[in-house]
Amino acid sequence: MSVSRREFIAVSSVAVASMTLDVVWSQTAPPTTRFETIRRNIGYFTARGGTIGWLVNKDAVLVVDSQYPDTAALFLAALEQKSPRGIDLLFNTHHHADHTAGNGTLKPKTKKIVAQTKVPDLQKQAAAQQAQSQPNAPQTTQVVADATFDKVWSADAGDEKVTARHYGPGHTGGDAIVHFERAHIVHMGDLLWNEIHPFTDRPFGASIQNWIKTIETVSKAMPADTAYIAGHARPGQPVAVDRAALLRQRDYFDAILSYARKGIAEGKSKDEIAKLENLSGFEMYQSAPPRLTLAANLGVAYEELTTK
Repeated sequence: MSVSRREFIAVSSVAVASMTLDVVWSQTAPPTTRFETIRRNIGYFTARGGTIGWLVNKDAVLVVDSQYPDTAALFLAALEQKSPRGIDLLFNTHHHADHTAGNGTLKPKTKKIVAQTKVPDLQKQAAAQQAQSQPNAPQTTQVVADATFDKVWSADAGDEKVTARHYGPGHTGGDAIVHFERAHIVHMGDLLWNEIHPFTDRPFGASIQNWIKTIETVSKAMPADTAYIAGHARPGQPVAVDRAALLRQRDYFDAILSYARKGIAEGKSKDEIAKLENLSGFEMYQSAPPRLTLAANLGVAYEELTTK
C-alpha cells in the first residue's frame, strides 16, 4: 500500500530518547529539515527530535508536537510560508523534551496547547530530574498544556475533524495519538518508531504489554488506507507508513517479550537476557545507546514480567 503519492524519507538524525540525550543531541550541528505534505493539507516536519505533524487549511492551523526551541523556530518559519494565520492549537503527544521543548517557541503564535492529563506533570518532573542530575546543562523553560483530557479529545479544524485518544500506558504513562479523521492520517507520537530500537520509559509509566494492545486497537479501528506518522524513523526509512509498518512495531515487542519470558523460565537474570546481540527479524534496527537499544528494551521487558 502507498500511503501517499510520493515516498516520504526521513532525513533527520536519530531522535533523542531520554532527558540526558535531549541535552546532548539538542546541541548538535544545524539539522537537515523536511516539510512534507501527505494529503488533504496535512503533513509532517522533520529536523531533530520527534516528528512534528501539521494541518493547514483556510479555517485552521493545527500542530502536533514541537521538537526543540531551535528546530521549532525552523518549523514555524516554514509553516508561516503556508499560512500567516498563526497556530490555533498545538497538541503534545507526550512529555519528552524532543516533543515539547519547542512549546515556548511556538507559544506566542499559538492560541491553545492541549495534552493528555498526565503530560504537564510528567514534563515538569522530567525537567526537574534533569536539572538536578545535570545542573550545569542548559535548561529549557517548561511551557505546558493549557488544557488537558483523560481519554478522548475532539475538535473541528476547518474541513477536518481531529480526535486524540489515550489508551493507557505505552511509550510513557501519558501517550496520545492524534487522528485526522477525514484524511485517514494518525500521528502516533512515540508509540511508533520505524526501524529504530524504541525508548520504553518505564520510570515514567511505560508498559510494553499495553503498548502492544494500543497498536492492535488503533490498527483495527482505522481504515485500511490510513497513513501513520512515526515519532522517529531510521534515516532512509519513511516517516509516514502503512498498517503493516505499524504492526511491525507490535511484532518487535512481541519478540522482545517472548525472548524475555523464555529467559525467565530458564532462570536467567536480567543482565543475561539483555546480552542478546540481535533480535531475529529486527537486525536492521538502529541503536543509540544507552536508551535506544535492544538491551534496554529487553531489560524493561524483564522488569515488567517479573514485577508484581
